Amino acid sequence: MTQPVTLGGRPTMPPPGSPAEELLIARFRGHARRLFWSALVLIGVFGGTTYFLGNLPAPFEDWMLLSAGGALIVLLVLVPWLIWWSRTVTVTTRRVIVNRGIGARSRQEMSHARGYTISVRRGPLQRLWGAGTITLSNGVDAPLRLANVPTVTLVHETLADQIEVSQILAHRDAQSGHDSVPVS
Repeated sequence: MTQPVTLGGRPTMPPPGSPAEELLIARFRGHARRLFWSALVLIGVFGGTTYFLGNLPAPFEDWMLLSAGGALIVLLVLVPWLIWWSRTVTVTTRRVIVNRGIGARSRQEMSHARGYTISVRRGPLQRLWGAGTITLSNGVDAPLRLANVPTVTLVHETLADQIEVSQILAHRDAQSGHDSVPVS
């Protein structure tokens, strides 16, 4: 029986014919720069509320100011943060998984073994922050779009490596399957 290839005592490739264990490579969210305007709104609401608290003109009361400030924080700070927090991308040794949604969750997957093309688009602000948008397309399913990926070059290289490793393992397993068939 063939022993697995090891690196520092840790197996890097499973022996031929055995199923490869699915390992987590990375889990990330879109770049947090999307929350920049929410942070500015939060600072402005707190500054404005503390300035006007107790100094409002006659027809307005403090509870009105606090209610308006609370509504602005919920709508312009909390909701965008929850949307950002609810979108995750997981890269494993077998597939890319995109989860979206707060109440109802949607999930998209793309397998490395099937192979796909990787395209990267980086606008001027994305280049400034080291982010970018990655689109994965296998020609059969709908393209998988990963928007505002932080450290986009590292993620791109990792995905390309995973496709290559999956293709090598699939080819090796196909070859070892043909060798083990007895000839009569």
